[in-house]
Amino acid sequence: MPFTPFHFGSALLFATLSGYLDFLTFMIANVIVDFEPLLVLSLGLDLRYGYPLHGFFHTFIGGSLVALALAEIMTKFYKHLGREISIKKLRITALCGVWLHILLDSFLYTDIKPFFPLSWNPFYGAFSAFEVYGFCIGAFLLGVPLYLLRKIKTSS
Repeated sequence: MPFTPFHFGSALLFATLSGYLDFLTFMIANVIVDFEPLLVLSLGLDLRYGYPLHGFFHTFIGGSLVALALAEIMTKFYKHLGREISIKKLRITALCGVWLHILLDSFLYTDIKPFFPLSWNPFYGAFSAFEVYGFCIGAFLLGVPLYLLRKIKTSS
């Protein structure tokens, strides 16, 4: 789902339902991995070098590196705001978000190899694009009112 807002739907629902995950970090983690297809397309890496649209950072190993870097950045961001959040919480949040992104994309794209260095993608085709996109849209439609209810509860 490169460059689409669909990942925000599942991120919104899971972040809202979770009593533990850091909301902002989880939302960012669910879309940050798509910097890879953006770079591949904008730099022509697919045409020049045969780099897949969904390459190393769409694997659980590569995605984990992105998630851990995001957790470090978010730690500094929150410290800058004068807010302390445990690095453990931010790491778990970022890993969950990135892995959710990879899992959802793994159902749709043949070039994703989630268990790199293995070239096997056991998730591909388990759900159709219609089902995955439908889930993301449904998650968004359910997540918005749940998020608003949660905000109303915490502000009163």
